[in-house]
Amino acid sequence: MQSIALLFTGYSVFYSIALFLSHFRCENYQGQRFSQIMGMILITALATLQLAHFFYLNRGDPFVFSPVYTAVLYLVAPSFYLFSRPLLKADNSFQRWQILHFVPLFFAFILPNQQAFLLAFGIGGFYLLWLAKSIFALRKQRTRFHIELTILLIVFIIAILVLIMGLSQILVDERTFFILYASAIGLAFFLINIALAYAPRITHEVSDAARETYQKSTLGGIDCDSVLQQLDSLMQDARLYQENNLDLHSLASELDLTSHQLSELINTRLGKSFSRYIREQRVQAAKTQLLDEPNASVLSIAMSVGFTSQSNFYDAFREIVGTTPAKFRKLNKMSL
Repeated sequence: MQSIALLFTGYSVFYSIALFLSHFRCENYQGQRFSQIMGMILITALATLQLAHFFYLNRGDPFVFSPVYTAVLYLVAPSFYLFSRPLLKADNSFQRWQILHFVPLFFAFILPNQQAFLLAFGIGGFYLLWLAKSIFALRKQRTRFHIELTILLIVFIIAILVLIMGLSQILVDERTFFILYASAIGLAFFLINIALAYAPRITHEVSDAARETYQKSTLGGIDCDSVLQQLDSLMQDARLYQENNLDLHSLASELDLTSHQLSELINTRLGKSFSRYIREQRVQAAKTQLLDEPNASVLSIAMSVGFTSQSNFYDAFREIVGTTPAKFRKLNKMSL
């Protein structure tokens, strides 16, 4: 059991670095700067905890019993809340008072260590209640986010189990607790890895779904079927998706709609976000070119259909098709 926990600690730390270098790029958090910063703080805090767990389990290092460790523990719940709130509530506004969520951190240096430790898990319980309420509010979107919400539910269950363990340490000895705690964090990282591999732009997808959930309909008096036909014509005939700077506002202008109207139309009638819709159009065009132009490079095809970089193209292609462009071309060439 200890060996598994040690493997999880190492995996968590290295995957944290990978998240910083890939997922937390600015292009994945356009208009979500505050959420991006909070996410980076959250990942840093969890990686720090896992490092502490590694040295405790491997060498018996007493850092896990220090006020600094407990202070890092206090960072987890509020940083997760401030990271996920803009996504789950479709509200990217930042208010200075939100920093007050980190005030309990000082309890780590004021209270006796055991009391401060238990209080950290108690406070975490209130944030879990908020998370449960927010996820329940998005229940109408479950058909669009079935896999993602399932993974989030598993992470939520893991968090509940950790909370129970943290508040009832008398049931297990300290070493067993840290073995289970390190394993739980590592498992959560693994599930996050799966979610991001399945949907690299999940933050935008969830934010769009939340915006649709909380805002009133803007489609009154709009002939939705006619607009969808115009949209399809712009994609199939005019190939508007080839414009790499195409955004929601410019496409809405082409259809004489507002950005909110177009976003709601695509969300409600097509069951996807605007960004997902455009990626699908580009990937579909790329699939055709990959087969029709066997000598064309993957990069040239990516640029021709509107992607701004090869990495963005690969991420979108894997997300939508389930394989890489090169493998797709090879497999379909063999079947011809």
